[in-house]
Amino acid sequence: MTELLPEKNEQYGTREYWDERYSQESEDSSFDWFKSYADVADIIRELIPDKNARILMLGCGNSKLSEDMYDDGYRQIVNVDYSSVLIEKMRRKHEQTRPEMQWHEMDVRHMALESESFDVAIDKGTMDAMMTAKADAWDPPEEVIENCTREVDEVMRVLRKDSIFVYLTFGQPHFRRRYLTRQDTKLEIRQLGEAFHYYLYILKK
Repeated sequence: MTELLPEKNEQYGTREYWDERYSQESEDSSFDWFKSYADVADIIRELIPDKNARILMLGCGNSKLSEDMYDDGYRQIVNVDYSSVLIEKMRRKHEQTRPEMQWHEMDVRHMALESESFDVAIDKGTMDAMMTAKADAWDPPEEVIENCTREVDEVMRVLRKDSIFVYLTFGQPHFRRRYLTRQDTKLEIRQLGEAFHYYLYILKK
């Protein structure tokens, strides 16, 4: 695993790094940023009581979150990631066992998806990868602000009325709230964990 780590943290925000990493990993490799589904399953079931909800997984990577949610009864999951290498691998891996799941090569900042077509959008680490540029966390560079804002703008566009955006991160509210403040929405923030805190941001449209 060590040889797959980037030389600089900023590489986490590049398509080239992820294509190279995924091309070196085995077909059955998986990696989960932050919490696993088992850790947050009760919260997810509370937030998404309807197992027929149409769910968008943003920057899905090879996390097991989608497959674990699918196996828990959430069948309408659309996974997007900008790594073509990853998407092809995941499609092959799940096409027989989880045929209803969809996999699309797509950048979360510019998604070729219909407006108001999803009930839920989930981000577990994708926005964080766009924040790895060297800079003062209190004063992020314009590129970071623009990228994160674009992602949330796109999420708001594809979500239906009375839907939710769920974002899991270690980022504290004073660093993340600026990207999640939108007119006519309600933001709920939950703190998870004890020794090391994670935050669950729930943006209700």
